[in-house]
Amino acid sequence: MSNSTPQAFDWDRIESRKGFGSGYTVEEQAQLESMYSQTLFTVEEKSVVKGIVVDITDRDVVLNIGYKSDGMVALSEFRDLEGLKIGDTVDVYVENQEDRNGHLVISRKKARVVSAWNQIREALENDVIIEGLVKRRTKGGLIVDIYSIEAFLPGSQIDVKPIRDFDIYVGKKMEVKVVKINNTNDNVVVSHKILIEKDIEEQKSLILNNLEKGQVLEGVVKNMTNFGVFIDLGGVDGLLHITDISWGRVNHPEEVLKLDDKINVVVLDFDEDKKRISLGMKQLTPHPWEALGEEVVVGSKVTGRVVNVADYGAFLEIMSGVEGLIHVSEMSWSQHLRNPSEFLKAGDEVEAVVLTLDREERKMSLGLKQLSEDPWTKADVLTKYGVGTKHSGTVRNLTNFGLFLEMEEGIDGLVHLTDLSWVKKIKHPSEVVKVGEKLDVIVLELDAENRRLALGHKQLEENPWDTFESIFYAGSSHKGTIISKNDKTAVIELPYGIEGMASIKTITKQDGMHSEVGESLDFKVIEFAKEDRKIVVSHSATYQTEETVEKKAKTGGKKKKEGESTETPSASSQSNSPATSTLGDLTALSALKEQMDAAKDS
Repeated sequence: MSNSTPQAFDWDRIESRKGFGSGYTVEEQAQLESMYSQTLFTVEEKSVVKGIVVDITDRDVVLNIGYKSDGMVALSEFRDLEGLKIGDTVDVYVENQEDRNGHLVISRKKARVVSAWNQIREALENDVIIEGLVKRRTKGGLIVDIYSIEAFLPGSQIDVKPIRDFDIYVGKKMEVKVVKINNTNDNVVVSHKILIEKDIEEQKSLILNNLEKGQVLEGVVKNMTNFGVFIDLGGVDGLLHITDISWGRVNHPEEVLKLDDKINVVVLDFDEDKKRISLGMKQLTPHPWEALGEEVVVGSKVTGRVVNVADYGAFLEIMSGVEGLIHVSEMSWSQHLRNPSEFLKAGDEVEAVVLTLDREERKMSLGLKQLSEDPWTKADVLTKYGVGTKHSGTVRNLTNFGLFLEMEEGIDGLVHLTDLSWVKKIKHPSEVVKVGEKLDVIVLELDAENRRLALGHKQLEENPWDTFESIFYAGSSHKGTIISKNDKTAVIELPYGIEGMASIKTITKQDGMHSEVGESLDFKVIEFAKEDRKIVVSHSATYQTEETVEKKAKTGGKKKKEGESTETPSASSQSNSPATSTLGDLTALSALKEQMDAAKDS
């Protein structure tokens, strides 16, 4: 067979052999296959090729890509092409040269995706500007359609200034640059900010080169923080510190300014290297202290609003930008400093007295207590708190040596630890009373000039030690309970709530065993000291005989002086008093017990 016009097909050769085409020689078959293959294009799978529309149905578009068979693509993939007609050329993607049914599988949608990704990669490599359509808002930014691929535009890359409302960009076209491609996840990140940063850098250089201290500029409030406001000066930012917004006290910039406000500011300072600009707004108006009236002098009264309360006092604003400090010590005549919040709170309108005034330094101290009379200077203070007068006060403070009692605002008195009880040995006033409680007292001493008042609580009752003298005389025996002890001494609770002291050696039992805390034993009084309110007792003295005592005196004790008796005190030496006494045996003690019980019940 040659390139000349083909001869008529020889059916006889076909019929004379078994099988279709078996009548041709091997050489003839090869020549025929070569001629047929030259009429077809080579098609590679997973590639984009050109296709010609050869037919359009209600559901599909038939395309000829020069392959041995035509391919079909769903009509829905051509929605973006209006007026598609037979003979048009379109790009398609070859998915499979032949599926299990022998059909060619192609896709226009995938061809567009592959083409789009090629264009995106080319745009990244060549720094190409792309026009995209903002489709919707998403978390942290916007979704922009570029070449039918959804790209992410972060909120920080929309503009050089913070964007608060992303929705205003939805549905609008925007120029962007590709800044990152993640091939693993097929993600694209674009930026609009990068397109305008170059122009901004030029503006920054122009502004910084012409910047001078004291220069007044117009700016826009860009961002707010607790410490100040960032002002956009036209491509370069400056910081307007909160203390430079107003001469008055500002707790937060939003009290005076709001975002996107246009304001005039003055350049206070700038650092060319770090490109930091400090701005001021209050400096554009005169200082309020210059307008403070001449009638404001030391001793005059002023009215203002509490703008801040601290641990040490409160600040009173008498006019915008003019404040005075009311120290906590000037809030009350009381000598016990309390928290200023107990007297004042922010927003209170109060009157105060000017204590000090320095117009040059712009400082002022104020007082509240000066609006009322000093209680120590009142004419009746000597009579009201005369020695022997009885009062009830509020416990304000506890110390190791006593407690301070507030009789009235500004007048305090001290109750010494030893003046709390006749009987109990109190180590700390908290054993008797708590802060804030009421306590009845009697005035022991008054020194109005030095503002001192000595008070007593136990003096409200008679001294029971006058009666105890006739009960706990030396040699008398009583039942007692060990309430505490250390290496040397033990504290013994005796009848009627009184406490005695005993040497640790003298509380040993007759069988030689040591006595423990909580045990009740018989004790003999060794010493009674009324003035010192001291009672020394001994348990061993209750069971030792006179011979034992005398023997100890000869062997281990000190030698007796000539003529000194070696007899131990005994009940016989006290001819008018029994060796063991009870409260009911004595009329005086019975009355004392009733008095003490009544005091305890109250």
